[in-house]
Amino acid sequence: MIRVGIVGGTGYTGVELLRLLAAHGEAEVAVITSRAEAGRRLDDLFPNLRGHYDLAFSEPDVQVLAACDIVFFATPHNVAMNLVPELLAAGARVIDLSADYRLRDAAQWSAWYGEAHASPELLAEVVYGLPEINRRQIADARLVACPGCYPTAVELGLLPLLANDLVETDSLIASAASGVTGAGRQAKVDNLLSEASDSFKSYAVAGHRHLPEIEQTLADIAGRDARITFVPHLLPNIRGIQSTLFARLREPGDDLQALFEEHFADEPFVDVLPAGVYPQTRTVRGANRCQLGVAVPQGRDTVVVMSVIDNLVKGASGQALQNMNIMLGLDESEGLRQVGLLP
Repeated sequence: MIRVGIVGGTGYTGVELLRLLAAHGEAEVAVITSRAEAGRRLDDLFPNLRGHYDLAFSEPDVQVLAACDIVFFATPHNVAMNLVPELLAAGARVIDLSADYRLRDAAQWSAWYGEAHASPELLAEVVYGLPEINRRQIADARLVACPGCYPTAVELGLLPLLANDLVETDSLIASAASGVTGAGRQAKVDNLLSEASDSFKSYAVAGHRHLPEIEQTLADIAGRDARITFVPHLLPNIRGIQSTLFARLREPGDDLQALFEEHFADEPFVDVLPAGVYPQTRTVRGANRCQLGVAVPQGRDTVVVMSVIDNLVKGASGQALQNMNIMLGLDESEGLRQVGLLP
């Protein structure tokens, strides 16, 4: 049985990871840490896990964590980058769900996160954990940076177009909206029911922290610089991301429906919907799945891609578990066969 360690399991990505691991036939959570909740039983904080775990939170201990086959960081930014070097030196393999290792440029990371990176020497070896583009590298990695939720939806939606050099890369647009869990579990006025319910708004229009991650990955796919106007919005939902993507076609007329279907034909967690059918966040709720729809309105020169995911599953913890399966040579779908929850 694979031994799993989780650092910082008190937030939404942490409890989602625990929910998914409870259904994993080849893994068991051996240790879960939280300095704030040390000594408290896991199922006391999260009663939905009663009967699935007999664990209590503990203080992080490098030697205890390094004895695990894989260690997840479900922490805010600036936590993993201080502890990961010790874990790697002790022989651990790590999947970081935070933003600490997503950017390869330490100066760029510092510019967006407002502090110096604590372990910039590791950035060159980190593998970006989007399996649909880096599956082979993930398999051999000792440190994987799990993509952000918005980046996952945007990058998967634009992947076939950029990989086949079909669109201009200097004028991409992403209008994306996320449920309130995308902001984490901490108390914020903007996330109160009375503030978010029955409302829809944009935020971080001048620049969102996921922007450099998106542009870095799109440039990797395209093989040249990529610029995207990225505008996030807050949905009055608990879960879900809907990204509507716009790109200018180089030569209109290609069968983009066939292109998308062929590109993702062997991907277990990307579902290209039939022509004229467009995705909804409700159909991927609780599932590690990205659903895509593609159209060229009025047959003109702008392609529109609609991409939906559950921000806590394919956008975070499900993708992290998918990475674990790849790293350990397991069936990639193990623990991730949940069907979307309707209604």
